[in-house]
Amino acid sequence: MQTFAQAKEELLPHVAARKIFGLIKPEMALVEAEFERQARSNVQVINYLGEYLRASGGKRVRPALLILANYAVAGKTGGESVIRLATVMEMLHTATLVHDDIIDNADLRRSRSSVNAVLMGDWLYMSAFETSLQERSLEILDILTTLTRKMTEGELIQLTMIGNAEIKQDEYFDILRRKTAYLFAACGEIGAILAGAEPNVQAALRDYGMNLGIAFQLADDLLDFTSTADALGKAAGADLIEGKITLPLILLLHSEPSVKPTLEEIMFDGSYRDSSREFVAGKLAEHKTLDKIRMIALSYAEKARKNLEILSKTEYCSALDDIPGFVIGRNS
Repeated sequence: MQTFAQAKEELLPHVAARKIFGLIKPEMALVEAEFERQARSNVQVINYLGEYLRASGGKRVRPALLILANYAVAGKTGGESVIRLATVMEMLHTATLVHDDIIDNADLRRSRSSVNAVLMGDWLYMSAFETSLQERSLEILDILTTLTRKMTEGELIQLTMIGNAEIKQDEYFDILRRKTAYLFAACGEIGAILAGAEPNVQAALRDYGMNLGIAFQLADDLLDFTSTADALGKAAGADLIEGKITLPLILLLHSEPSVKPTLEEIMFDGSYRDSSREFVAGKLAEHKTLDKIRMIALSYAEKARKNLEILSKTEYCSALDDIPGFVIGRNS
């Protein structure tokens, strides 16, 4: 039976989500509408995949971050530009998801639907840049081009590491920053730019996004071992099956190198055999590895909160302060 403490812990992320997203509910509805408008096309495959991607939804943390960063600096003064750029960030994120899904699924990679999905991802990238050009801001365009290059490099670097149990912690963090954290950082920085923030405020919100993005990905690494398939949308431990050694396993290998053959076998087979899943879970528990990861994630969350000290204490700043706890406490 679930204890009161466990029930309270599960409830907290939902309370935080209502507080954060409720504050900008009208703006988030506008982002959804703009995303739908951008994804509309008379090309049948784009319409089909666009519907699929919109239905898959997600919490839209990235556009919410841009909007809240903007409002935390200047209040509700951004207008259409804020909604437009918030949508751009979600489009870029969605494009990376499309390409990731293809890379992670060998059967899909050989199929015709894979080609359609690749083109859909490319189309999303192009649409995002076309939309961003409406701002006529070289500064924002420079951030977006640098971001896209880093995300692409992160995917390529990760591909070279597939099935490699020798990956080092600094290599892991390099991939993490490129694939996840730079996008969060760009959301914070562009939100500040659209508000006319001073360079030091822009830098603070960029650093806030970077630290938040790292905490977010570390929380994802934890969920891969702790969440249910229904909540996560995929089987627990799927990263290892796909050949990805994440930080929990890097720390586990450091604590007990003898687990390496088991991890390599799982990656080679692309599945868990017999009791291998329980074996890995047991070793993680024995060395308290997941507790260590949670502490590292919390340390980045605290760094993100400290980055906000430069801002005036408004309800929007308070919402930004709540996001780190929300991303670490979520169950999907």
